[in-house]
Amino acid sequence: MFANIVIETFIHGGWVMWPILVTFFLAVCVLLERTLWWISLRRSIQRKGHVAVRETLGTGRFDETWAQVGESDDPFLVNLREGMTHAHTSMLAAMQLHASDLLEKAEARQWVLGTIITLAPLLGLLGTVVGIMGSFSSIGDEALAVSKVSGGIGEALIATACGLAIAISCLLPYNYFRKRVSVLRGDLERWINHAELLVQNAKSHGHDLEVFAARILPPH
Repeated sequence: MFANIVIETFIHGGWVMWPILVTFFLAVCVLLERTLWWISLRRSIQRKGHVAVRETLGTGRFDETWAQVGESDDPFLVNLREGMTHAHTSMLAAMQLHASDLLEKAEARQWVLGTIITLAPLLGLLGTVVGIMGSFSSIGDEALAVSKVSGGIGEALIATACGLAIAISCLLPYNYFRKRVSVLRGDLERWINHAELLVQNAKSHGHDLEVFAARILPPH
């Protein structure tokens, strides 16, 4: 059975396989959590709604803009809602703070993957050293030398292979998540800058967002 082979291989890998197993389960948990988070974020984004919001914002129809962003869970529309809510103080600062919070959530637990990518091969290397040390300690016993040396080398190879496999499996998702964070950061920057330009355009035509914000949400 495949399960029996896995268990036997794990046992032959030595005690170092236990911390390697911990890193494996930790990596799986983080990868699943990050994957689900990005899927949820992608599903919440409504690109068609962005076009409509930009149109109403740029033409000074703030009541319509507020209605469009009021109940949405789209992160970009929520970002604009935060800006409109604080337009009587600083719309730009409010949107930047919200964007920073969102990016912090996007980067959450990525450091765990980065640590595992470095730690897993080191644990495998430790298994290599321990296995070889065990092999050398049995060289003086001619009767058991061959079996112990081969067993020690086998232990070293198992631990090293598992450590490298975990690191390689985490490397691609880690770089993908980093790329997604970079894309999200760029999208948020463009969104915030575009929103600011649209508000300034509306203001030049006599539509002041600060007056609107003060009317719907008077400062305390």
